[in-house]
Amino acid sequence: MSEVLYLKLNQNTEVHERDVFLGQLGSIWCRDKAIESKCKAIKVINIQADKKERYVLSVMDLIKQMEKLDSRVEINNIGETDCIIDYQPNVKPSPVWDWLKAAAVCIVAFFGAAFAIMTFNNDGDVSNVFGHLYYQVMGVQAGGPTILEFTYSIGLPLGIIVFFNHFSKAALSKDPTPIEVQMRTYETDVNTTLIQNASREESGIDVS
Repeated sequence: MSEVLYLKLNQNTEVHERDVFLGQLGSIWCRDKAIESKCKAIKVINIQADKKERYVLSVMDLIKQMEKLDSRVEINNIGETDCIIDYQPNVKPSPVWDWLKAAAVCIVAFFGAAFAIMTFNNDGDVSNVFGHLYYQVMGVQAGGPTILEFTYSIGLPLGIIVFFNHFSKAALSKDPTPIEVQMRTYETDVNTTLIQNASREESGIDVS
């Protein structure tokens, strides 16, 4: 009598140990817990090089290993057909280096955003628009900064904070921010490209 085992692989799994087991790559469930435990303990890869590297595995190879382990197993794959193992060697944390990198990113982002805003405002000639609006409402030319510039200076950063929905630990909702959406889209594209490249290399077809 066969035992049905459900396999749900993650698309990308980050590991820090050289021995990678099937249980680390996703979820496995079987009514027979002995079979489930044995399948989780299957070693799918042993990483030799101690450097950052990505490895692509096909679910077909994993199914072959599980069926060799126990002929009664009937695998039902409900997850990814290919998965990526992202090996990241264990490194000693360096808080100073992490803070320096974070500070560098903040400085670049701050001055980059400031430059983008200034060039946008210069092209749109916002100050001239504010001057015309002030003259139409008040009937006199503005002799300097007005309430329009003041509210604009407050509204612009406030609008950015509300739009990105992320400031410190506070958030207006649990929805992902635009940056998080773009990062997930980029991650999905990278994973898809890695899997396609691995398939092309196996079949001897490549775009390069």
